[in-house]
Amino acid sequence: MRGRTVRSFALAPLIVLGILLAPPSHAAEPSRTVTLPIEAVADYLHAVIEAHRTFYTLQVVERLQQQGKLVASENWRAAHTLPLPAQFLRETNDLASLTGTKIRYRLIGLWPINRQNAPATEAEKAGLEQVQQHPEQPHTGLTTTGTERYFQAIYADRAVAQACIGCHNAHPKSPKHDFKAGEVMGAIVIQIPLEP
Repeated sequence: MRGRTVRSFALAPLIVLGILLAPPSHAAEPSRTVTLPIEAVADYLHAVIEAHRTFYTLQVVERLQQQGKLVASENWRAAHTLPLPAQFLRETNDLASLTGTKIRYRLIGLWPINRQNAPATEAEKAGLEQVQQHPEQPHTGLTTTGTERYFQAIYADRAVAQACIGCHNAHPKSPKHDFKAGEVMGAIVIQIPLEP
């Protein structure tokens, strides 16, 4: 038994030396560049943005409104209520811009209650119309804002909660009053800068 223990201790330095002299794995190479297609990056961002807003809508806004504890309203700051889900998305975009990144995202619609949510360009309008017809496929392309070039992806935004449907259908400024669950209400536009 003692002989085995001595041999194990004698082999230990050789094992450690072998590990230290082994070629590094690719995962440990800090200089190795990994690239992703920009479409995949946009898809990842969209998944996170959509998940955050859907969670906020279903688990915060709808839950608190159903319990009669707190409502969401347009003038949420002055009224000390919750922001509407559309305002939540706009506020998170504004907070993200404070980090110095030039990634932008916002809601657009063919029937916006707030004029800021109308398509800003003909390309946005064309993309919005495309995702209305084919909501499973984002509309993508390149766009320029000032001197900045962006990859732009437009994703269908579906009615996922009764809070959104009820607000749009009842709002006096809404041009459309017959939204239904699962219907495309508009789109989320994501712009990713092509230069850092």
